[in-house]
Amino acid sequence: MPRYKLTIEYDGGPFCGWQYQDNGPSVQGALEAAVKAICGDCVRVHGAGRTDAGVHALAQVAHCDIAKHFVPNRLRDGLNAHLRPHPIGVLEAEIVPDSFEARFSARRRHYIYRIANRRANLAIDVGHVWRVPRSLDAEAMHTAAQRLIGKHDFTTFRDTECQAKSPEKTLDQLDVVRTGDNVNIITSARSYLHSQVRSMVGSLVWVGHGRWSADDLSNALDARRREACGPVAPPDGLYLVRVDY
Repeated sequence: MPRYKLTIEYDGGPFCGWQYQDNGPSVQGALEAAVKAICGDCVRVHGAGRTDAGVHALAQVAHCDIAKHFVPNRLRDGLNAHLRPHPIGVLEAEIVPDSFEARFSARRRHYIYRIANRRANLAIDVGHVWRVPRSLDAEAMHTAAQRLIGKHDFTTFRDTECQAKSPEKTLDQLDVVRTGDNVNIITSARSYLHSQVRSMVGSLVWVGHGRWSADDLSNALDARRREACGPVAPPDGLYLVRVDY
Protein backbone atom coordinates (compact mmCIF):
# COMPACT_ATOMS: atom_id res chain seq x y z
CA MET A 1 0.00 0.00 0.00
CA PRO A 2 1.69 3.26 -1.07
CA ARG A 3 2.30 5.99 1.48
CA TYR A 4 1.87 9.53 0.18
CA LYS A 5 3.40 12.68 1.59
CA LEU A 6 1.26 15.79 1.04
CA THR A 7 2.40 19.40 1.29
CA ILE A 8 -0.59 21.63 2.01
CA GLU A 9 -1.45 25.27 2.41
CA TYR A 10 -4.64 26.55 4.03
CA ASP A 11 -6.42 29.52 5.47
CA GLY A 12 -7.21 28.49 9.02
CA GLY A 13 -10.00 31.05 9.47
CA PRO A 14 -12.99 28.78 8.68
CA PHE A 15 -11.63 25.81 10.64
CA CYS A 16 -11.51 24.78 14.28
CA GLY A 17 -7.92 23.69 13.66
CA TRP A 18 -6.10 20.88 11.91
CA GLN A 19 -7.43 18.08 14.07
CA TYR A 20 -10.98 16.81 14.38
CA GLN A 21 -13.07 18.77 16.88
CA ASP A 22 -16.68 18.51 18.00
CA ASN A 23 -17.28 22.24 17.58
CA GLY A 24 -16.67 22.72 13.86
CA PRO A 25 -14.96 21.70 10.60
CA SER A 26 -11.29 20.77 10.55
CA VAL A 27 -8.60 20.77 7.88
CA GLN A 28 -7.96 17.10 8.55
CA GLY A 29 -11.64 16.29 8.02
CA ALA A 30 -11.78 18.16 4.71
CA LEU A 31 -8.71 16.33 3.40
CA GLU A 32 -10.02 12.93 4.45
CA ALA A 33 -13.32 13.64 2.73
CA ALA A 34 -11.40 14.49 -0.46
CA VAL A 35 -9.37 11.26 -0.23
CA LYS A 36 -12.56 9.24 0.21
CA ALA A 37 -14.12 10.94 -2.83
CA ILE A 38 -11.15 9.75 -4.91
CA CYS A 39 -10.60 6.20 -3.67
CA GLY A 40 -13.86 5.32 -1.90
CA ASP A 41 -12.13 4.34 1.33
CA CYS A 42 -12.00 6.05 4.73
CA VAL A 43 -8.33 7.00 5.11
CA ARG A 44 -6.71 8.79 8.03
CA VAL A 45 -4.54 11.78 7.08
CA HIS A 46 -1.80 12.44 9.65
CA GLY A 47 -0.43 15.97 9.98
CA ALA A 48 2.98 17.22 11.08
CA GLY A 49 1.49 19.86 13.38
CA ARG A 50 -1.86 20.27 15.08
CA THR A 51 -2.44 23.93 14.25
CA ASP A 52 -5.11 25.63 16.37
CA ALA A 53 -8.33 27.29 15.26
CA GLY A 54 -7.62 30.21 12.94
CA VAL A 55 -3.93 29.36 12.42
CA HIS A 56 -2.77 29.21 8.79
CA ALA A 57 -0.26 27.04 6.94
CA LEU A 58 1.93 27.74 3.95
CA ALA A 59 3.48 24.27 3.90
CA GLN A 60 1.84 21.87 6.34
CA VAL A 61 2.98 18.29 5.81
CA ALA A 62 0.79 15.21 6.09
CA HIS A 63 0.88 11.56 5.11
CA CYS A 64 -1.73 8.94 4.28
CA ASP A 65 -1.82 5.34 3.07
CA ILE A 66 -4.05 4.68 0.06
CA ALA A 67 -4.64 1.18 -1.29
CA LYS A 68 -4.96 2.39 -4.86
CA HIS A 69 -1.78 3.50 -6.61
CA PHE A 70 -1.86 7.07 -7.97
CA VAL A 71 0.59 9.04 -10.02
CA PRO A 72 1.48 11.72 -7.44
CA ASN A 73 0.52 14.70 -9.61
CA ARG A 74 -2.84 13.15 -10.41
CA LEU A 75 -3.47 12.55 -6.71
CA ARG A 76 -2.62 16.19 -6.02
CA ASP A 77 -4.96 17.43 -8.75
CA GLY A 78 -7.77 15.09 -7.73
CA LEU A 79 -7.58 16.17 -4.10
CA ASN A 80 -7.63 19.83 -5.08
CA ALA A 81 -10.71 19.26 -7.24
CA HIS A 82 -12.59 17.69 -4.34
CA LEU A 83 -11.37 20.25 -1.78
CA ARG A 84 -13.13 23.14 -3.52
CA PRO A 85 -14.49 25.48 -2.22
CA HIS A 86 -12.48 24.96 1.01
CA PRO A 87 -9.49 27.35 1.30
CA ILE A 88 -7.10 24.38 1.18
CA GLY A 89 -4.57 23.63 -1.53
CA VAL A 90 -2.44 20.50 -1.91
CA LEU A 91 0.82 21.88 -3.28
CA GLU A 92 2.62 18.60 -3.78
CA ALA A 93 2.10 14.85 -3.46
CA GLU A 94 4.88 12.27 -3.46
CA ILE A 95 5.35 8.61 -2.64
CA VAL A 96 7.53 8.05 0.44
CA PRO A 97 8.80 5.00 2.35
CA ASP A 98 6.51 3.36 4.89
CA SER A 99 8.88 4.57 7.62
CA PHE A 100 7.97 8.21 6.93
CA GLU A 101 5.74 9.79 9.59
CA ALA A 102 4.61 13.38 9.02
CA ARG A 103 4.61 14.13 12.73
CA PHE A 104 7.28 11.93 14.27
CA SER A 105 9.86 12.13 11.46
CA ALA A 106 9.92 15.94 11.59
CA ARG A 107 13.22 17.45 12.74
CA ARG A 108 12.13 21.09 12.93
CA ARG A 109 9.06 23.25 12.47
CA HIS A 110 9.20 26.87 11.34
CA TYR A 111 6.52 29.47 12.09
CA ILE A 112 6.09 33.14 11.31
CA TYR A 113 3.80 35.53 13.17
CA ARG A 114 2.76 38.62 11.19
CA ILE A 115 1.91 41.91 12.90
CA ALA A 116 0.61 44.98 11.07
CA ASN A 117 1.90 47.82 13.24
CA ARG A 118 -0.23 50.66 11.92
CA ARG A 119 -3.10 52.95 12.86
CA ALA A 120 -5.10 52.30 9.69
CA ASN A 121 -7.67 49.54 9.64
CA LEU A 122 -6.90 46.37 7.70
CA ALA A 123 -8.42 46.08 4.24
CA ILE A 124 -6.62 43.22 2.47
CA ASP A 125 -5.20 41.24 5.38
CA VAL A 126 -8.25 40.96 7.63
CA GLY A 127 -7.97 37.62 9.43
CA HIS A 128 -4.38 37.12 8.27
CA VAL A 129 -2.35 39.48 10.48
CA TRP A 130 -2.68 40.98 13.96
CA ARG A 131 -3.12 44.75 13.73
CA VAL A 132 -1.37 46.49 16.62
CA PRO A 133 -2.01 50.25 16.27
CA ARG A 134 0.37 51.41 19.01
CA SER A 135 4.01 51.76 17.92
CA LEU A 136 6.26 48.78 18.64
CA ASP A 137 9.99 48.86 19.37
CA ALA A 138 10.99 45.87 17.24
CA GLU A 139 14.66 46.10 18.28
CA ALA A 140 13.73 45.82 21.97
CA MET A 141 11.45 42.90 21.12
CA HIS A 142 14.25 41.11 19.28
CA THR A 143 16.73 41.66 22.11
CA ALA A 144 14.26 40.32 24.67
CA ALA A 145 13.33 37.38 22.45
CA GLN A 146 16.89 36.05 22.66
CA ARG A 147 16.27 35.33 26.37
CA LEU A 148 13.93 32.52 25.27
CA ILE A 149 16.42 30.79 22.96
CA GLY A 150 17.64 27.38 24.13
CA LYS A 151 16.19 24.66 26.32
CA HIS A 152 13.76 25.91 28.98
CA ASP A 153 10.73 24.99 30.98
CA PHE A 154 8.08 26.92 29.02
CA THR A 155 5.23 26.41 31.50
CA THR A 156 4.57 30.17 31.52
CA PHE A 157 3.90 30.11 27.77
CA ARG A 158 1.88 26.88 27.80
CA ASP A 159 -1.88 26.69 27.38
CA THR A 160 -3.69 25.30 30.43
CA GLU A 161 -5.17 22.55 28.23
CA CYS A 162 -1.80 21.52 26.76
CA GLN A 163 -1.42 17.73 26.86
CA ALA A 164 2.34 17.54 26.34
CA LYS A 165 4.04 15.30 28.92
CA SER A 166 6.83 17.80 29.60
CA PRO A 167 6.90 21.62 29.47
CA GLU A 168 10.57 21.55 28.44
CA LYS A 169 11.27 22.56 24.86
CA THR A 170 14.32 23.77 22.94
CA LEU A 171 13.78 26.95 20.95
CA ASP A 172 16.31 27.30 18.12
CA GLN A 173 15.26 30.68 16.70
CA LEU A 174 13.10 33.64 17.75
CA ASP A 175 13.78 36.71 15.61
CA VAL A 176 11.80 39.95 15.41
CA VAL A 177 12.16 41.79 12.10
CA ARG A 178 10.52 45.07 11.07
CA THR A 179 9.91 45.97 7.42
CA GLY A 180 8.00 49.23 7.21
CA ASP A 181 4.71 48.78 9.08
CA ASN A 182 5.15 45.01 9.22
CA VAL A 183 6.70 43.29 12.23
CA ASN A 184 7.41 39.60 11.67
CA ILE A 185 8.32 37.17 14.43
CA ILE A 186 10.16 34.14 13.06
CA THR A 187 10.64 31.04 15.17
CA SER A 188 12.03 27.52 14.74
CA ALA A 189 12.06 24.48 17.00
CA ARG A 190 11.60 20.76 16.77
CA SER A 191 8.23 21.03 18.51
CA TYR A 192 6.13 23.47 20.52
CA LEU A 193 3.68 23.44 23.39
CA HIS A 194 0.03 24.29 22.82
CA SER A 195 -0.24 28.08 22.23
CA GLN A 196 3.48 28.58 22.97
CA VAL A 197 4.18 30.76 19.92
CA ARG A 198 1.12 32.97 20.42
CA SER A 199 1.92 33.35 24.12
CA MET A 200 5.50 34.37 23.40
CA VAL A 201 4.32 36.86 20.76
CA GLY A 202 1.85 38.49 23.14
CA SER A 203 4.53 38.92 25.79
CA LEU A 204 6.97 40.33 23.23
CA VAL A 205 4.36 42.92 22.23
CA TRP A 206 4.35 44.08 25.86
CA VAL A 207 8.13 44.53 25.49
CA GLY A 208 7.56 46.44 22.25
CA HIS A 209 5.17 48.78 24.07
CA GLY A 210 7.65 49.37 26.88
CA ARG A 211 5.42 47.71 29.45
CA TRP A 212 7.99 44.93 29.95
CA SER A 213 11.78 44.87 29.73
CA ALA A 214 13.92 41.93 28.64
CA ASP A 215 14.40 41.15 32.34
CA ASP A 216 10.64 41.05 32.85
CA LEU A 217 10.38 38.49 30.05
CA SER A 218 13.12 36.39 31.66
CA ASN A 219 11.38 36.62 35.03
CA ALA A 220 8.11 35.47 33.46
CA LEU A 221 9.88 32.48 31.93
CA ASP A 222 11.57 31.61 35.23
CA ALA A 223 8.29 31.91 37.15
CA ARG A 224 6.96 28.78 35.40
CA ARG A 225 3.40 29.95 36.02
CA ARG A 226 0.80 30.55 33.34
CA GLU A 227 -0.36 33.62 35.26
CA ALA A 228 3.03 35.26 34.66
CA CYS A 229 2.47 35.34 30.87
CA GLY A 230 1.49 38.41 28.92
CA PRO A 231 -1.54 38.38 26.59
CA VAL A 232 -1.98 35.55 24.10
CA ALA A 233 -1.80 36.87 20.53
CA PRO A 234 -4.77 36.05 18.28
CA PRO A 235 -4.37 33.17 15.81
CA ASP A 236 -4.84 35.42 12.76
CA GLY A 237 -1.15 36.22 12.25
CA LEU A 238 0.33 32.75 12.83
CA TYR A 239 1.55 30.61 9.92
CA LEU A 240 3.27 27.23 9.79
CA VAL A 241 5.74 27.94 6.98
CA ARG A 242 7.94 24.84 6.75
CA VAL A 243 8.62 21.43 8.27
CA ASP A 244 12.13 19.94 7.98
CA TYR A 245 12.78 16.22 7.64
